[in-house]
Amino acid sequence: MEGFEYRNPYAAPTAQVQPTAAERFDDEMVTAGRLPRLLAALVDAGVSMVIAIPALIGVFRYNPTRGIGELGGSLILLSVVGYIALFIYTLMLLSREGQTIGKRTIGIRIVRTDGERATLGRLFWLRYFVPGLIGAVPYLGWIFSLANILWIFGEQRRCLHDHIADTMVVNA
Repeated sequence: MEGFEYRNPYAAPTAQVQPTAAERFDDEMVTAGRLPRLLAALVDAGVSMVIAIPALIGVFRYNPTRGIGELGGSLILLSVVGYIALFIYTLMLLSREGQTIGKRTIGIRIVRTDGERATLGRLFWLRYFVPGLIGAVPYLGWIFSLANILWIFGEQRRCLHDHIADTMVVNA
C-alpha cells in the first residue's frame, strides 16, 4: 500500500504555537546602558530647544512702546505649532515602537519588563504624567525628580518612572 498515510481520527489536534513575547525577546532583550539613555534624553532636549528658538526670538523682540509686534507673535505661534507637532509625533512613535526621537536616534526602546510592547496609555500616564505630577509638588517634587534620575545607578538600570510603569529600556 504505497502512498497510504495513516491518520488516527481520534488523535488530539495539533497546532502551531507562537512563542510568547518573553521567549521571542529573551536572546535580544538587553537592558540599555546608562550612556545611551543619557544621549537619548539629550537628543530629545535638543529637539525641544530647537523648536523653542523662534519663540525666544519673538520674546526678545518685545519693546515697551510697541509691544511684541506681528513678527514676534508669529514666531511664538510657530513654536507653539512646532511643540504640538512634536507632541503628536512623539505619541505616534511611542505607540508604534516604544521610542521617542532620541531613543530612535540612539537605537533603544521602551518595553514592559516581561518583553511585551508597552501600551501608549501606560507610557503616557504612568511613565511620564505621574512622575511629572509628583515632581510638581512643592518642596518635595525636586527630591522625587532627583531620586527618579539617580535610581538608574541601581543594579537593574531602571529609573523610578520605569518601576512605576513596569517598563524597561532595551537595545532596539
